[in-house]
Amino acid sequence: MQVTVESTGSLGRRMTVAVPAQRMQQEIAARLRRLSQSARFPGFRPGKAPMKMVEAQYGGKVTEEVVGDLIRATFHEAVHEKGLKPAGGPNIEPKSLSPGKDFEYIATFEVYPEIKQLEINGQRIERPVVTISDTDVDRTLDSLRHQRVSWSPVERAALNGDRLLLDFQGMVDGVAFEGGEAKDFPLVLGNNTLIDGFESGLIGAVAGESRTLDVTFPADYRNTQLAGKPVQFVVKVKQVNAPVLPEVNDEFARALGVTDGKVESLRTEVRANLERELAERVRRELREQVFKAVIEANPMDVPLVLEQNEIEHLQQSGRANLEAQGLSAKQLPTDPQLYAEQARKRVALGLILAEMIKVKGLTVDTQRVQARLEELAAGYDNPQEFIAWHYAKRERMAEVESKVLEDQAVDLLLTSAQVVDKPMTFQELMRPAQSTP
Repeated sequence: MQVTVESTGSLGRRMTVAVPAQRMQQEIAARLRRLSQSARFPGFRPGKAPMKMVEAQYGGKVTEEVVGDLIRATFHEAVHEKGLKPAGGPNIEPKSLSPGKDFEYIATFEVYPEIKQLEINGQRIERPVVTISDTDVDRTLDSLRHQRVSWSPVERAALNGDRLLLDFQGMVDGVAFEGGEAKDFPLVLGNNTLIDGFESGLIGAVAGESRTLDVTFPADYRNTQLAGKPVQFVVKVKQVNAPVLPEVNDEFARALGVTDGKVESLRTEVRANLERELAERVRRELREQVFKAVIEANPMDVPLVLEQNEIEHLQQSGRANLEAQGLSAKQLPTDPQLYAEQARKRVALGLILAEMIKVKGLTVDTQRVQARLEELAAGYDNPQEFIAWHYAKRERMAEVESKVLEDQAVDLLLTSAQVVDKPMTFQELMRPAQSTP
């Protein structure tokens, strides 16, 4: 078998394979002989028909099957011989088949890029160092109080934080538009749930008052017929309600499910939850920095087929996330190129981690898997049920194991980096972070 390979780009390969005519003829002959043992022809007992008749009847089909099988077999032989690692299936172009001559075909495909750097020597990695303070616990308790707020009617003018009960009608160019009217609409001032100018225009309003608000729809408003247009809302304020927050006492603790119903026990649970959030965020911060560093250490083109697969995965995930929130997937951009950069980073990272796991011989640490499951389960009412749910299905455990294996790779990469502690507050750490590649 003769094999020649030429490059058609950094990752593209064009491989020509010539299969000796003898090998093909032997395989065709062998299959026809086997077929002749069971083939039936008028006037002949099974297995007694002349081979010329068998060949005339079945030769074309057998040759087609042999060509397909030989392409599959010799392609794998050829890439192994040349030390190639195809990324995805090849595109096969068979050349014309002539009796007595070698069979040739051309296979075009992409190969995996070479991963050269499996360390991040000298790269500066900042490790957040945070201590949960009493103030952090107080802030969380205050958030819990606001989640259980009640409302009391007041006669005074509306302030930020008040909840108003409204009737309103919106008009563009003096004409009411679909979706612009509401009755008994509850609105908490300051939450910025409606377009700019609507909520601020109601500050100082009192129950029974009517106001006319002149505002403008955002240029990127989801209804393109209204986007960027000025609109006038006639609003009637039916009620002004002030927030009433519950006191942090034993009753409040019991309402939150604290077993002994004590405020100190509630504070202990809140602190434990914050510690878990802290550990997860620190882990994520380190992962993001390490992944960014290792990608920069390995600039590469990625196979187009893997990039396209990842783009499809990102689009599917986006649709699923929106649908889970009860939103329409039509809000997602449809241009695949908008996902291309993120897809390339994710593919590159996956290739680097896979190579690292193979070269460094990393295997999943079962103790870390169990510890991660217990950490995840701690936030649930029945931790053991959560853990059992994962063990009940292999796919669920595989997902946890994959994350743990990535953490092990991160830990190994950190040993070659310059890790510097960075003191910060819990609030600073928990600010929205950029998404991981």
